[in-house]
Amino acid sequence: MSLVAGPAALALSSLSQTQLSFIKTLPKAELHAHLNGCVPISALRELAKAYNVPISPDTTTLNNAQIAGGINNLENFDLDDIHGFFAAFGTIYALIATRDALAEATRAVLVQFLGPSSPSFDSESECTYLELRTTPRTTQTLSVEEYLDNVLAEVERYPSNRAALILSLDRRMPLSATGDGKPAIQDVVEIAIRLKQAGRRVVGLDLCGDPLAGDMSLLEPSLAKAKAAGLGLTLHIAETTANTPAETLQLLSYSPDRLGHATFLDEEAKDIVLNMKMAIEICLSSNLICKTVPSLSAHHIRFYLERNHPIAICTDDTLPFRTSLTAEYALLFAQEPLGLGLSEAEVRKIAAGSLDVAFNPDVGSR
Repeated sequence: MSLVAGPAALALSSLSQTQLSFIKTLPKAELHAHLNGCVPISALRELAKAYNVPISPDTTTLNNAQIAGGINNLENFDLDDIHGFFAAFGTIYALIATRDALAEATRAVLVQFLGPSSPSFDSESECTYLELRTTPRTTQTLSVEEYLDNVLAEVERYPSNRAALILSLDRRMPLSATGDGKPAIQDVVEIAIRLKQAGRRVVGLDLCGDPLAGDMSLLEPSLAKAKAAGLGLTLHIAETTANTPAETLQLLSYSPDRLGHATFLDEEAKDIVLNMKMAIEICLSSNLICKTVPSLSAHHIRFYLERNHPIAICTDDTLPFRTSLTAEYALLFAQEPLGLGLSEAEVRKIAAGSLDVAFNPDVGSR
């Protein structure tokens, strides 16, 4: 279980045991959870104990004192200043750079959401089904292919109707290979297609990273190829006021299946999203803590609820946003001002809808 604090903790603590049990037993999907941001702090502490500085350190290698400082920062940062957490993100990268450490971290994330690798949803599960996402990366000991094979090996310990993987395209990635061995967008798309065709548990692609980086007009051939191969497509979109309407329309023209955040869509973009029924991945705590919405009452979730539009409630990153999927649902269920004050029927409908927009067609609630 992740540490819960901030708005999610207040909502969670306001619920009765009956209300909490209702949330926990709801079949639901987690569709927007980043691997590196969801490693439990307890797992990171254990990895730190076993951490050894690589034999051939480079300029990005952290020593043991830096690792200890990073763990302290990750555990004790001020929730009102989320930049304090992300400044220590290099600690997580350093700790999960080897095959064994990556496997251990991935396993901890999966257990956090799904409980032990049993075939069914039970009281230890945060969700019925998880689409975990990660940006393929190289380390001193792992190639991109080895990195993904290691993550998939853990995901595939669970039945196909319980867990799958989305590969993330970071907006800072070059479009094509530059010769430095680091992944490029075209490379990741090809790998995703190849893994899917080989029967591995890859179900989609995600666009993420610095919301102002990259030229989004260059993505069309790669994303069209991915969709033609049967991969789902989800895009982080309109995350900041600096994202232009033109860029948003460009991304929507690629016909994504789902949208991450979609916080600052203009009226033209909203019309497209509503008409195409593009599901919105809603991350309430993430938006509140990053201050992209001023309050829960002003959150754009209300716009979509009023229009019966498909949404999925998600955590984004459980560690920095100090939340869990149960706590995010508590923000729906708790009475105002701690939550949205939705009814059991409304919350049940949202949970069922999250399963219906999963990329795995066998996961739907119907």
